[in-house]
Amino acid sequence: MSRHHHEEPRGVIAPAYTGRLATNPVPALRLPDEPMEPRAAARFIHDELMLDGSSRLNLATFVTTWMDPEAGELMAETFDKNLIDKDEYPATSAIEQRCVNMVAALFHAPDLSEDDPASATGVSTIGSSEAVMLAGLALKWRWRQARQRAGLDASTPKLVLGSNVQVVWEKFCRYFDVEPVYLPMEPGRYVITPEQVTAAVDEHTIGVVAILGTTYTGELEPVEQIARALDDVAAGGGPDVPLHVDAASGGFVVPFLDPHLLWDFRIPRVVSINVSGHKYGLTYPGIGFVLWRDREHLPDDLVFRVNYLGGDMPTFTLNFSRPGNQIVGQYYNFLRLGREGYRGIMTSLRGTAQWLSGKLSEQGDFRIISDGTAVPVLAFELDGDPGYTVFDISHELRSRGWQVPAYTMPADAEDVAVLRIVVREGFSADLARLLFDDIVAVCEHLRADGVAVHSTAQHFAH
Repeated sequence: MSRHHHEEPRGVIAPAYTGRLATNPVPALRLPDEPMEPRAAARFIHDELMLDGSSRLNLATFVTTWMDPEAGELMAETFDKNLIDKDEYPATSAIEQRCVNMVAALFHAPDLSEDDPASATGVSTIGSSEAVMLAGLALKWRWRQARQRAGLDASTPKLVLGSNVQVVWEKFCRYFDVEPVYLPMEPGRYVITPEQVTAAVDEHTIGVVAILGTTYTGELEPVEQIARALDDVAAGGGPDVPLHVDAASGGFVVPFLDPHLLWDFRIPRVVSINVSGHKYGLTYPGIGFVLWRDREHLPDDLVFRVNYLGGDMPTFTLNFSRPGNQIVGQYYNFLRLGREGYRGIMTSLRGTAQWLSGKLSEQGDFRIISDGTAVPVLAFELDGDPGYTVFDISHELRSRGWQVPAYTMPADAEDVAVLRIVVREGFSADLARLLFDDIVAVCEHLRADGVAVHSTAQHFAH
């Protein structure tokens, strides 16, 4: 027979794992010299990703790990659309503006028009990280402009925030040359207080950050009380300091579960809000939003106009090119769920979190810090010293497939170590029961073999 009939074409791998993947390791840090068959390349990457943990069992993350299959299909169809190219993709651009308006209305932004998409002042972002940077820049610019108009020094901007903030706020201060004024926590109190804020602000303060759903415990900081304290400072002749609300975690929870709670643009001192669509907005990462009260609070100097994509487009982002599928996924959720759908999901998640926190409290080893009532997040510490630590529990749970983070609390409360569970869409009541059973089993195991296991687990944790 001819060579054509005796040999398979180069690159064909049959049966699986008897060709290149089994005999010739793929270069990890350099481009391979030769191409691979598509199926072989996909199989290689798929196999390596099996070493990851299960995202559904990752109770450390706030980020959405499950969506309707229909949403996944829509998002797959729009990976290739560049959201910044509004002239080429006008439908996707219109969807983005609709989402911005929907979020602005949810947060009670004033003077919104149901017919004018430009009446809302805000943008979609790559998660709350970009949103925080943009909000912080607007605070800094407006403070500096006011100082310069008054002929005052504008070289030392300060931002007042709790030591419990997410690390992106630290990044903002470092990257954009703003001095952070951190308000400390203490054992038993893991949110900032109006009294702390009043004592910290001065004429160099560009703004105060209050968190609606802290990363450490999921608690809500007292936004309305902080705003009143700042009102009193201004009324007494002190600085007129704006308030930003970091609603990354709570912005898509509180409006549905506690609609009468004042924390958003209904408070006049709140000038901007950020929120993560990829958290309780229930959309795959990464999507977020930043909203301003009105156009006055977004300085024109920060908005750029470009025409090299085919049309004259204003843009205020740190990222430029980004896929349109993120905003499409968010729009799907808004249409699919509506207010009643979000309310139903958040009620269910809160119920699961409260059930689990109640069972953990009854179990006897734990003291509950937050029970999932504010946002569906529970944080708990060991009650006394049973001979093992929360780090040991976290380690043992990981061997059973669960990822439950253990960590110490922020400045001036570092001696408190906690476990935190984020209850998300896809974490069912049945999974909560299984997790509770595993926590009980782990604690029993650690009590029985505490010394040897504790030593290993502490080494692992550190």
